[in-house]
Amino acid sequence: MPTQDWRARAAALADTLGTDVPPIAITFSDAPPEGVAPFDDPMPPPTPDGRTGRVSAGCVFWMKSTSRTFSTVPEDHGNCSVGQVTHGMKTLGEVADKGDVAALLECGWVTMEVVPQIPVITTKPGAVTYGPLAETSMDPDVVLMRLTGRQLMVLSDALPGLRVEGKPQCHIVALAKEHGEVAASVGCQLSRVRTGMTNAEMTVALPASKVAATIEALRGTAAADDAVARYAAEDARRFPPV
Repeated sequence: MPTQDWRARAAALADTLGTDVPPIAITFSDAPPEGVAPFDDPMPPPTPDGRTGRVSAGCVFWMKSTSRTFSTVPEDHGNCSVGQVTHGMKTLGEVADKGDVAALLECGWVTMEVVPQIPVITTKPGAVTYGPLAETSMDPDVVLMRLTGRQLMVLSDALPGLRVEGKPQCHIVALAKEHGEVAASVGCQLSRVRTGMTNAEMTVALPASKVAATIEALRGTAAADDAVARYAAEDARRFPPV
């Protein structure tokens, strides 16, 4: 059973940031939890290098889980070598010969000098559960949100020194889980194409242990921004519309 009222936490996050997309819970475990349905979309035929999975990349589960809760196993993530590494399901050595890794290196999207520095989950999970934070039946490890630029502005004001990352987008989950950091990402092209995220969206991963404190900080920041918005709107009336 969860130790916190995650429904209330989810509502508070959505209210203070003004999000339309609900926050999701990501929970790592040794095995799929009882009572949670597995994600069972069919796997397509494997590529010549043996890759296949329930979705094209693990970040696609972020999109699927805004309206339902499901569990996944490492095999479900098998099409994206990058996501398998960041989520601790495979080592770099185990995916070095895969075609997707070769494609990313060949075009210069990433280099072998950078790859070992990418944060990863350190313990191989037996399962990863995704679902709306408001509906979680267990305490999650990470809370993930999709934000606009304005919403990230509010969060950044609330959390000075907020870590903002780039590619690959999925490594912010490892930063939140393994290092206890709230980490935002500007996204990455690999993930944007596979997930269908809009160009205006970014993501942020929060350690579950820091959600309550983040909400309190956001309340102060959001109130200040509302006051500034009212002042700016009133002051701008003296000028022609932009």
